[in-house]
Amino acid sequence: MFNCPCLFLYAVTSIHRPMLALTGAVLIVAPPSLHRQGLLLTLQQAWPNLDVILTADTGQAPGLLRRQPYCLVVVDGLLADLPLTRLLELLLLARSNQQLLLLTGQRLSPVLRHSLQARRQLALLSRHAAPEALLDTIEHLLGGESGGGRATEQPSRRSAHYAGPPTPFSHRELEVLRLVMADYNNQEIAEQLYLSVRTVESHRRALLQKAGAKTLVGLVVQAVRQGWIAA
Repeated sequence: MFNCPCLFLYAVTSIHRPMLALTGAVLIVAPPSLHRQGLLLTLQQAWPNLDVILTADTGQAPGLLRRQPYCLVVVDGLLADLPLTRLLELLLLARSNQQLLLLTGQRLSPVLRHSLQARRQLALLSRHAAPEALLDTIEHLLGGESGGGRATEQPSRRSAHYAGPPTPFSHRELEVLRLVMADYNNQEIAEQLYLSVRTVESHRRALLQKAGAKTLVGLVVQAVRQGWIAA
């Protein structure tokens, strides 16, 4: 796995401040990764007064929810400890009126997606969505605009601000970038894509050059902010 240096904090540029005033505590149920770090920083920049609790243990999450209320619980759909539907049931049993945001992965089946969308107090969003889309979805979920709390996948009101990299990535480079953002190291990427480690290193250099980024962390931040990795 790639280390996430402290300089990551300084690599994140300021984002549009949402109008919704949000205070209290947020519970994030997600594995430790660059993605979770980016999510945490996005929330803290938008709402500095938030108290954020992190856990990667799905078994611990319902207990945390029973002990105190949260203004929002964010669940990374890639967690594999429990089936998603079972985890959401346990969370809602712990606190029936809890607002939930599920960050979905690429392989969410249509049947499961339909089942989740039928649940109240739940919003779905791609885990690779840009921070602006994340903030929009939270505002929509907590601002009472969801029409009875039905789970929906929210489009970003700021989607017009999407900008691709200065030089377009190739299909293979996008595959490498997706795995980089999922915290795979060079050897793991090589095994996943049936490439040599040297070829992976070459693709990573190309990604940095095309994005105009100086570091891997800077590349990931740009990719998340600009939505270069689609769901």
